Amino acid sequence: MPFTANRQFKAKPRLMASAQDMHYTTVDGRQVLDGTAGLWCVNAGHCRDKIAHAIAQQAATLDFAPTFQMGHPGPFVLAERLAQMLPGDLNHVFFTNSGSESVDTALKVALAYHRVRGDASRTRLIGRERGYHGVGFGGISVGGIAPNRKFFGSLLPGVDHLPHTHNLEHNAFSKGQPRWGEHLADELERIVTLHDPSTIAALIVEPVAGSTGVLIPPVGYLERLRSLCTKYGILLIFDEVITGFGRLGKAFATDYFGVMPDLVAVAKGITNAAVPMGAVIARNGIYDAFMQGSDQAIELFHGYTYSGHPLACAAAMATLDIYEEEGLFERANGLAPYWQEAVHSLAELSSVIDVRNLGLVAGIELEPLPGKPSVRAYECMVRCFEQGLLIRTTGDIIALSPPLILEKHHIDQMVDLLGSVLKHG
Repeated sequence: MPFTANRQFKAKPRLMASAQDMHYTTVDGRQVLDGTAGLWCVNAGHCRDKIAHAIAQQAATLDFAPTFQMGHPGPFVLAERLAQMLPGDLNHVFFTNSGSESVDTALKVALAYHRVRGDASRTRLIGRERGYHGVGFGGISVGGIAPNRKFFGSLLPGVDHLPHTHNLEHNAFSKGQPRWGEHLADELERIVTLHDPSTIAALIVEPVAGSTGVLIPPVGYLERLRSLCTKYGILLIFDEVITGFGRLGKAFATDYFGVMPDLVAVAKGITNAAVPMGAVIARNGIYDAFMQGSDQAIELFHGYTYSGHPLACAAAMATLDIYEEEGLFERANGLAPYWQEAVHSLAELSSVIDVRNLGLVAGIELEPLPGKPSVRAYECMVRCFEQGLLIRTTGDIIALSPPLILEKHHIDQMVDLLGSVLKHG
């Protein structure tokens, strides 16, 4: 099983049988409140009729169309809609099937972009410590999670990493963006000086690093990265697999922070997780650089059998309809202050050493048990599940990211149950 303690799971499996709106139902009939939107992905709540009907209708009409030198209308209609949702000239979309594929696609596009412009020396990629960019070789190379990397050899050559911005001494219990840490973006200057800017193709960051424990960017940090990338001709890639589609109360983090990347990688919430799908959205200039030479020539030697799959396109269009019709991004924005105060009420517990939040996401960091890192959070996850709440843990950090359809009483229930487990744990 993926990212699972398989032997522990086999001894005591946690199995879901069904889901609806804010809740899962387990195989033994218990209801579990979803505090993580599945896996950061079910933003519109579970088993939405509109999405299910769209998938069924599409499956009965066109189940698959060839993707190489052929197509069907779905990806073009969906791409147009996504382009309208994103700011500026982020107008061109390449469809994938997951966040991992989106990241590897974005990295390949960045490398190829420089090559087609005659700048083939730009082959280096820059990631960030504690970054998570999926599990493809590109994603784990630019990613900064040690266990994800150490089993797989040297990975891609020519990759470097910025330091992460997480610092409890300066930023513990910050509400929203921390005030300390903008200067850490200037580490990009050091990396540029070390390697020579003419060798660097792209920098990839998560606007909010989710999988390593909800690491919130300091005020001014992303803006500084954008400025430095522009200065040195480096493409800036935002990995919005988690932050995309309303998690911060805006459609995308690029809207929330007012920072324009060159490429955006998305997945998860694009279909409400009903059908696997991802995408990379590129600015006009990147797309235009490839549209040279003979009309019969393939411009980008990259793609997937299931790029823009008909069922995924149908699910995505229905999902975007729900987001718009129910105003879920605005709803998330409106609930964010209540969410902030609720999760920060956990700060009084003795085992809690930090609480951090942005939009409808929160990280609660726990004091590790002596000599037993990550055990405290794992045991908390198990007890929460047994008592009817799904949370996610990474190390000794609890992450919460509920569906955007939640009500205030769901927030109260999550925080009360989590607080009770931590208090008696």
